[in-house]
Amino acid sequence: MKFASFQYKHIFLAGLIIPVLTCCSYFQRGEYIYNEGGTQGTSYHIIYQSPKSIDLHDSIKNIFHRFDLSLSSYIPNSIISKVNRNEDVNLDLYFDQVFKASRDVYKQSEGLFDITVAPLVNAWGFGPERKLHMDTAIVDSLLQVVGMEKVKMTGRKIVKSDPRVKIDVNAIAQGYSCDIVAGFLERMGVKNYLVEIGGEIVAKGHNAEGNVWRVGVDRPAEGSMIPGRELQAVVELKNKGLATSGNYRKFIEENGVKYAHTINPKTGYPVMSNLLSATIVAKDCITADAYATVCMVAGLEKSKEIIKRVGGLEAYLIYSDQNGEYKIYATKGMEKMLAEE
Repeated sequence: MKFASFQYKHIFLAGLIIPVLTCCSYFQRGEYIYNEGGTQGTSYHIIYQSPKSIDLHDSIKNIFHRFDLSLSSYIPNSIISKVNRNEDVNLDLYFDQVFKASRDVYKQSEGLFDITVAPLVNAWGFGPERKLHMDTAIVDSLLQVVGMEKVKMTGRKIVKSDPRVKIDVNAIAQGYSCDIVAGFLERMGVKNYLVEIGGEIVAKGHNAEGNVWRVGVDRPAEGSMIPGRELQAVVELKNKGLATSGNYRKFIEENGVKYAHTINPKTGYPVMSNLLSATIVAKDCITADAYATVCMVAGLEKSKEIIKRVGGLEAYLIYSDQNGEYKIYATKGMEKMLAEE
């Protein structure tokens, strides 16, 4: 399957927007507007209370188009594609902000979040390039060109220490695109909205019923491809960003072994862990998205350490015990956001 922009996010998402299921009531009120469509190889659902009931969908679609032309590795003439081909290209604001945020998370996570993992992502068959028949020699070779210390931004240019370095921002870009749309809505005077792109969410204010926005987190059943069929929890989200990453929906099989989409940039191999999904709430969605990915690479115990050390993060982690039973770890702040069923 191929899309016009991002084909897959390496971490498949579990978030379901509950208000979308009852969006018709918003039209009846005449104030809340509901937009939906496809972008970045996934779907989006946006609900907002528009001043004078103006539909902003055309402007939002233009934002998505510009975003893809910056950060989609599936578009040959995008900025990131040109960077990966070592062409002379000026960076735009989108690329600038994602690169800087990625560099910060790289440092905070001690290298567990690394956008230069692209050669490994491609080689394992999760990117736009041809999958390789992986073995230890290939992994070791590719690891030589992975590491954010090998790339820097100078002015409006990317400078690499090795031309083979490539960048993949799929683990952070969707969260940032939510923030971009949210920022646009606020500039247009919108005070109450929910933006969801591929399971990443930004919510502010309240819904048409005057209540805090509620979003669901799927139970991470392996092979389940229908979001919302079975919810593990419901989160009340106000003025925050939320992202959920999981390793249970998409696998590849190599020599009879199933590998999930999360690549550990230190080992070069897909992560194998009892952590099934990580939901992170943060001040913005770019942060939530990045650290949801960090958790899936780090595993359960290391994730707890990182969340505590970084600060400003709330987490809902679903993992399996030795008997294969679902278990939950939630920070105290997250527990306060969980809605009673």
